[in-house]
Amino acid sequence: MTPVYDRVALIGLGLIASSMFWAMKRAGVAREVTGYARSQETRDTARRIGLCDRVCDSVIEAVQDADLVVLCVPVGAMGAVAAEISPHLKPGATVSDVGSVKKSVIETVRPHLPKGVSFVGAHPMAGTEHSGPESGFASLFDNRWCLIVPDGAPEDATQKLEQFWQALGANCERMEVEHHDLVCAVVSHIPHLIAYTMVGVADDLSRVSDQEVIKYSAAGFRDFTRIAASDPTMWRDVFMTNKDATLEILGRFTEELFALQRAIRTGDGDELFEYFTRTRAIRRGIIEAGQDTEAPDFGRVKIHE
Repeated sequence: MTPVYDRVALIGLGLIASSMFWAMKRAGVAREVTGYARSQETRDTARRIGLCDRVCDSVIEAVQDADLVVLCVPVGAMGAVAAEISPHLKPGATVSDVGSVKKSVIETVRPHLPKGVSFVGAHPMAGTEHSGPESGFASLFDNRWCLIVPDGAPEDATQKLEQFWQALGANCERMEVEHHDLVCAVVSHIPHLIAYTMVGVADDLSRVSDQEVIKYSAAGFRDFTRIAASDPTMWRDVFMTNKDATLEILGRFTEELFALQRAIRTGDGDELFEYFTRTRAIRRGIIEAGQDTEAPDFGRVKIHE
């Protein structure tokens, strides 16, 4: 297809950026892709595996003449990166991101950008528990949703970014800032927090040894806590920058948990059966929407060797 952007710069070279590069190469949506990572080790790995057409040793070099700059760093670092690259951005360029929080990112990034450079927020709702440049693969975004959060960005820049993500295989939907952060608290942030907590509970139970947790994890513990292997820096920043929405949903979760606790304590089997039936229907709806499968591996594509 005809390239959407001549040059795309990926700042941060983890799972999402790596998958974006392979998807861009598959679709032919960029003539050149530059990349930068703060760690020398990450840059060396990216060069070794052929990630990006050109891996740069400075963020300034990476964004030079880029038509699209995508911030793929933890949300807590995006403001500092924006301040550093701002004087070197091409007039008319678009800056975007892949963070799962938008209000904080927009507030910390947009003020640094020069006049004539647009910021259009984006959040691909895709990922695995793996991280690093070697974990990416081209099909990660296929039939997944990418939420676009323009928040007043120019329409032409927004449409172009949507075209870009659609070429990478994603379905796009626009969303308001506050609504995005609330939705993501429900479908992503709180599930990760609960998974991390469950692993912590198992670790605290002295009567259950580490060997038993590992040995018997082929049951629900393995499936439920898979996402607790995700990047700690990323999730620390998510909860620090999306406090209001996550605390609201966490409060609602606690109320539901207390209701189930009461049903178990009082022997109310009908309450439990009704609750599990209703929530199972929601899970089946996710499968019917094509966002997962009933396969034991949750339908996720195996990481390429």
